[in-house]
Amino acid sequence: MAYTPMIQQYLSIKAQYPDAFLFFRLGDFYEMFFEDAKKASVELEITLTSRDGGQNERIPMCGVPYHAANQYIKVLVEKGYKIAICEQVEDPKSAKGVVKREVIQLITPGTVMDNQSLTPKENNYLTSISAFSDHTFGFSVCDLTTGEVKVTSIASWESVIQELAAYESKEVVVAPSFDETVLDELKQRLSVTVSFEENEEIPDALKKLADAIDQAKMQKSLGRLLQYLVKTQKRSLDHLQPAEFYAVQDYMAIDPNSRRNLELVATMKEKKKFGSLLWLLDKTKTAMGGRKLKQWIEKPLLNQEKINERLSCVESLIDHYFERETVRESLEKVYDLERLVGRVAFGNVNARELIQLKQSLAQVPAVIQALNDIDNDVIKQLAERMDPCADVKEIIEKGIIDDPPISITDGGIIKSGYHEKLDQYRDISQNGKAWIAELEQAERENTGIKSLKIGYNKVFGYYIEVTKANLKYLPEGRYERKQTLANAERFITPELKEKEKLILEAEEKMVDLEYELFQEIRSLIKEHSIRLQELAQLISRIDVLQSFAVVSENNQYTKPVFSDDRTIELKESRHPVVEQVIENNVFVANDLSMDESCDMLLITGPNMGGKSTFMRQVALSAIMAQMGCFVPAEHAVLPIFDQIFTRIGAADDLVSGQSTFMVEMMEAQYALSHATQNSLILLDEIGRGTSTYDGIAIAQAIVEYIHDHISAKTLFSTHYHELTQLEEQLSRLKNVHVTAMEEDGKVVFLHKVLPGQADKSYGIHVAKLASLPDALIDRANVILNDLEGKEEEKTLPIPSHNRISENSEQLAFFANETSNKQERPAADSKEKQIITALKSIDLLAMNPMEAMNELYRLQTLLKK
Repeated sequence: MAYTPMIQQYLSIKAQYPDAFLFFRLGDFYEMFFEDAKKASVELEITLTSRDGGQNERIPMCGVPYHAANQYIKVLVEKGYKIAICEQVEDPKSAKGVVKREVIQLITPGTVMDNQSLTPKENNYLTSISAFSDHTFGFSVCDLTTGEVKVTSIASWESVIQELAAYESKEVVVAPSFDETVLDELKQRLSVTVSFEENEEIPDALKKLADAIDQAKMQKSLGRLLQYLVKTQKRSLDHLQPAEFYAVQDYMAIDPNSRRNLELVATMKEKKKFGSLLWLLDKTKTAMGGRKLKQWIEKPLLNQEKINERLSCVESLIDHYFERETVRESLEKVYDLERLVGRVAFGNVNARELIQLKQSLAQVPAVIQALNDIDNDVIKQLAERMDPCADVKEIIEKGIIDDPPISITDGGIIKSGYHEKLDQYRDISQNGKAWIAELEQAERENTGIKSLKIGYNKVFGYYIEVTKANLKYLPEGRYERKQTLANAERFITPELKEKEKLILEAEEKMVDLEYELFQEIRSLIKEHSIRLQELAQLISRIDVLQSFAVVSENNQYTKPVFSDDRTIELKESRHPVVEQVIENNVFVANDLSMDESCDMLLITGPNMGGKSTFMRQVALSAIMAQMGCFVPAEHAVLPIFDQIFTRIGAADDLVSGQSTFMVEMMEAQYALSHATQNSLILLDEIGRGTSTYDGIAIAQAIVEYIHDHISAKTLFSTHYHELTQLEEQLSRLKNVHVTAMEEDGKVVFLHKVLPGQADKSYGIHVAKLASLPDALIDRANVILNDLEGKEEEKTLPIPSHNRISENSEQLAFFANETSNKQERPAADSKEKQIITALKSIDLLAMNPMEAMNELYRLQTLLKK
């Protein structure tokens, strides 16, 4: 027994979109069947039902209401799914057999256009990657909501990962033959949706977008991207902007781990904006300004001239408070021009959004005037390039009422006086109803029937209703019976029939004509898309610069100066985020000085003393400076860093089966193999995930390798105090420490960074702060004193610095080379075992019970 014709139609369409949920329109619902229904019922938490499909077994089925579909689509898209929208494409009244249906749009994570599914201050990027035999890649990225298109050529897969992380791409389009192992890595590391498109030819209708792109590799990735958009969206893509080439090497490189460690756009633990650098700097007034700010954070500049242009604008905006406030007040009334233009071109804008566009354009003259009053050539040039688009504003002003309904198909959106025929229809509709009221009164007087009334319904149209008791008063021949009710009769007269025709035709044509006129207005605005997009870009840039000015002034930041000799000089430097969230806003500022004679600072001191904060604030100052923002310090001299690498914090990679130590080693290896002399490296507690001797060996080898072979500016924090002896052996390494003091048996963290090495780690004091049991703390102090007494008899030696071979590539080799030089104990006595075990304990990585169990184990060993 075959499936019913309707189910056969569903299956044939579903076969074309096997990786998407097929929303199959049936009446007022989108229905799903078979496996789609089972999966959707779980993901959307809706009831799974069934229906007869022509086979012996009933077919699984679930559905969502047509009018509420967007909220369900949003849930699925956020989970990384695709949705194929299948609609009726012919009138059911004229259909022979099953109504014809087609997929009118494929909604994917990278092609969402519905505002409910978008975050106003975040781009929604779709990326295309083309791989080539020489292991290089063509890379294209597009935000369909704004029309932005960018392309580049990338030399390594690691750089591709960096770019995807920087753009936070929601979806990646590749060839079906793309390496599956690599795609699995993408899904795991970046949680992106992967889609496939074979065709790399740029569509004929969109060739103008590639005019500025002459490299074949980039053209292929761009062609793949545009082919995918054409096939999934099935509508106008006129709002897409010409593809813009950018060079990866023009921006500071920040790998995904470093982005996460530095909490640039989200916090590490909660993945929230609050507490990130983006949260701190975001004083933007527009959604497009917020998106631009995020782009600048993700991609700091390397070009000093461009950086200084931004800094000069920020300085001038700080100096011109009143003009800046005028700009801010005006921008507060500006809606999302970029996405409004996208919706105009995409064909899904409504009349209210056109009013938002008009209101936004009304603010532009005030912004231009305020910018022209600021004494800065760059700002004046930005103002000069701003086109107020007064003609676009006038189109909307003339045609659309000030408070239109959301629906564009029910009428009531076009102004009176805009179109003569529409005014005639409205006159007929409004005056016709008045005429009917007058007719009702005249019929009552002519017949003497005071209860006579004229009514209307959609089935019978207009009618004269007379109760049966009054039928005898009606004159003969003029009233034609139309409908019989239980207690009344309904009639129509020649005059009423004629007027009815005029009124109903006018109302029907009026609604249709309004929709046509709205489409015409939308088309007129669409012709100015490029001008509106350019205006939006300029406004977003000004919005970010004023945001920098506000944050810099409010928090007393300073304008950075850039050094040519890689000097770092920070006076009273602070962590920009921590100082805002710390209790009572009391943050201990610190100095940092690294001139030509110093490439590395070895930082010692207790946990919770502020080592990691100190390291991060240096990196954040560098990023802020290269974004064009002032920095949290009283004085700041910085080099321009090409890359930033961080290894901060402990984390297992359970998905890949990698321990904390393995993750630590891989991140360190990445930094060592990619860093240059112009990079900034932050390494925190390297080697702590293994035994003491191995840890020291690895840490020393890394320090020596960076010092001798890379010479990057490096901040290296450690609990291995033995490493502080390297200051005597490595000419460009200096010791600094974060200070603490004991007061009445309690540790007081001073958070001050001073020259020299720390005298102790205060680990047990930190354990006490964590509220471990007093008995445990007392016992730990006894053990520590005993161990320290024995340690005086034989200290752990650090080998003299020995140059590492230029040809050495593997970090394990460096670790082994150093480790082999250590003086190993001849026999593992009980005390030596205790010393080794105690030194390898990381109290901050243990909960109180784990710490107590470990100390109990050590105590038991001593008693045996």
